[in-house]
Amino acid sequence: MDVAVGIVAQRNNERAQDLAATLAETLECEGEHEQTAVSVVVDELTGEVIDVPAVPVASMATRDLVVSIGGDGTLLFVAREVGSTPILGVNLGEVGFLNAVAPDDARAVATDLVTTLRETGSLEGCERFRLEATSDGDWTLEPALNEIVVHGPRRGHGGGATIEVRIDGECYAESHADGVLVATSAGSTAYNLSEGGPLVHPATNALVVTQMAATDSMPPLVVDPETELTISVSGTDTAYVISDGRNRRRLEPPATVTVSLAAEPVRLVGPRGNFVASLDKLDS
Repeated sequence: MDVAVGIVAQRNNERAQDLAATLAETLECEGEHEQTAVSVVVDELTGEVIDVPAVPVASMATRDLVVSIGGDGTLLFVAREVGSTPILGVNLGEVGFLNAVAPDDARAVATDLVTTLRETGSLEGCERFRLEATSDGDWTLEPALNEIVVHGPRRGHGGGATIEVRIDGECYAESHADGVLVATSAGSTAYNLSEGGPLVHPATNALVVTQMAATDSMPPLVVDPETELTISVSGTDTAYVISDGRNRRRLEPPATVTVSLAAEPVRLVGPRGNFVASLDKLDS
């Protein structure tokens, strides 16, 4: 079968752009060698720098494989845009919990994946579930691979709110706090960790509920992903709910937000990273 590949390089990163050009040339040459059409496109910003056809990242959702070149932030962006399309993460960042492939291995891994697609029409990988925040059916925030955060008008002194967290209808915590964070297992190493939440192995099906600078705090709580989570905000004029630090919705308290599993998980393909070994990089 013919294979369609999308490549997204980290913004304003010359190394990522050079690798995108190399991967595009390698995959197209591989297709010619195997007498199979391998169509490669890159994101629009990268296309301004290298001589490869460019399209909006969101349009790559219809391709067979998308390669993300950069740090975890780049992969989070790609995941938001392409949904359940298989993603190969090439790590140019410091830690790279989501990106398992080193730049030197990118050509070989991408070529192997294209060969598998050509021969079988599909790719095996691991799924990472995502979260979405909703409010009374009025709106739904973009899905989050790492975390959903609900917080007051601002962080720090004088900026919090009264925030109540209910677990399957039962009150787990109610306190004046900067906010509350609900993280996936894949996102436990991100914002959750900086707020004192626990590390969770990414293969674990669990969510972590962590209060942020609460006056009467409860320990972070690990729950099943199917748990009914509601977060209510009061005692302030303004609050916000944020998905993966990027997509934001303003709330007018009193307001209640429901956090639940999104319909489509993210599919990561290629070699899996060594989670335990990557933890050493957190101190660097």
